[in-house]
Amino acid sequence: MTISHPPTPGTALWVYTHPRKSSLNERIFREGVAALSEHRTVVTSDLYAQDFDPALRKSDLGRFAEIPGNLAEQLGDAYEEQQLPEDVRVEQRKIAEAELLIFQFPLWWYGMPAMLKGWFDRVLTAGFAHGDLDPETGMPLRYGEGGLSGRKALIIVTAGDDERTLGPRGISGDLDALMFPLTHGILWYTGVESYEIHAIYDADDLDDEAGAREVQRLSEWFAELNEEATRPFRKLSDGEYRGTRALRADLAPGRADLGIHLAGN
Repeated sequence: MTISHPPTPGTALWVYTHPRKSSLNERIFREGVAALSEHRTVVTSDLYAQDFDPALRKSDLGRFAEIPGNLAEQLGDAYEEQQLPEDVRVEQRKIAEAELLIFQFPLWWYGMPAMLKGWFDRVLTAGFAHGDLDPETGMPLRYGEGGLSGRKALIIVTAGDDERTLGPRGISGDLDALMFPLTHGILWYTGVESYEIHAIYDADDLDDEAGAREVQRLSEWFAELNEEATRPFRKLSDGEYRGTRALRADLAPGRADLGIHLAGN
C-alpha cells in the first residue's frame, strides 16, 4: 500500500496545547496564528479547547477492539477500513493537507504535555503516518521517509528555566536532547523535517512588553521561513545504519551522544 500524503503548498497546521486562556502561550498562539496567516493558510488544533481525548483506548480500534493482535498493526487496519474515531480522522485530514506543522506547548517535566503526547499516540497511526515498505529493498520507510514526507515542522516551547539551565551543560538537560523523542523519534520517523526549536525561556517571568517581543521574534521568523534550514538528520535508507540499525562504527567514532544522528557530526 502507499501511504504518502502529498501536502498542499502554502498550508499550515498549528497544534496548540495549553489549558489557560490568560497565559503567555495563549497570546503566542493567537497572535502567532495571525502573523503566520499573512504568509500561509493556517488551520489550528487547540487541543484543550477541543476537549481532545489523549487516551488511546480499545474503542480506537473499531471492529478490531476485541480481536487479539498487534495494537499498532490493528490501528493501521482500522485506518484502512475507516474504523478510527471521527476526532482522530479529523486531525489526520488536517495533517494530510498541511505543508508546515507547528507544535506549541509548555515544557512540563522536561517533555511535552500528556495531552499532546496522546494526540500523537492516537493520530499518527500505522497506515496513515508510517508502516509502508520500500518496494525495491523491503526496508521500512521511516526515519526520513514515510507517510508524512514532504512536511516541515516548527516546535515552539515555553520553559520556566533560563537558556543556560537548558543548554548543553545545563542541569535540566539540553533542550535539543529533551526534544529528541519528538524531533527524531516522532517527526523524522514519519518523514517530517524539523527546524531548530523556537524556545521561549524564563516564560514564567515575562511581562507584557517581553511577550510582545516574543511575538515579534516569531513573526520575523515566519517572514524568513523560506530561507530557514531544517535539521540534517541521517536517513535510514542512506545505508549509514546498515545491518543493526545502529550507526556504522566508522561514522562519529567513539561517540554515543544524540548528535551523531545529524549528518556531518
